[in-house]
Amino acid sequence: MRAYGKFVLSMFVAGFLVVAPIYLAALLLLKALKSLIGLVQPIAKLLPAWLPGEQLLALLLILILCFLTGVAMRTRIGHAIWGHIEKALFQRIPGYALFRSLAQRMAGESEETAWKPALAEIEEALVPAFIIEELDDGRFTVFVPSVPTPFAGAIYILTPDRVHPLDVPFTQAVKVISRWGSGCKDLVAAMEQKGR
Repeated sequence: MRAYGKFVLSMFVAGFLVVAPIYLAALLLLKALKSLIGLVQPIAKLLPAWLPGEQLLALLLILILCFLTGVAMRTRIGHAIWGHIEKALFQRIPGYALFRSLAQRMAGESEETAWKPALAEIEEALVPAFIIEELDDGRFTVFVPSVPTPFAGAIYILTPDRVHPLDVPFTQAVKVISRWGSGCKDLVAAMEQKGR
């Protein structure tokens, strides 16, 4: 019964970590749309009555704002300003660094070593894992996800001979885990190719 309770709790936490950011993003988008509708009303009156002009223009304005913010982030000044805001505000929020790292990995933009796909030797088996960090003595902190939820699992500290980093995209490793191991042959092939 205790194992069942632990399973239910871990599945709840894993689901929450996926659903909560999506829900919060949707709420934020709806709040922004509602705030901008008053701003775009004069322009929306010029559009045909059958077209939901206010909502479309507000959404277009949000998309343009997101695009311009992305462009500004690519500049040196924009990057420096964001770095300052992030250090002063966001990094104080628990879990922010984790979600930021995961989002960058999913987008293929991360150059960090955190969340690097690997195969780890646990007991007598190879298991899909992610390298979280390398310790000063050369050992690795490794996260071994539970199937089929890639963001819940166990943490191990392993010697380098038991950790085999893989040259595969983060998203490929996540797919293998969420598909109950289907595709592990590609991970093993990547490990064996690196060993040659």
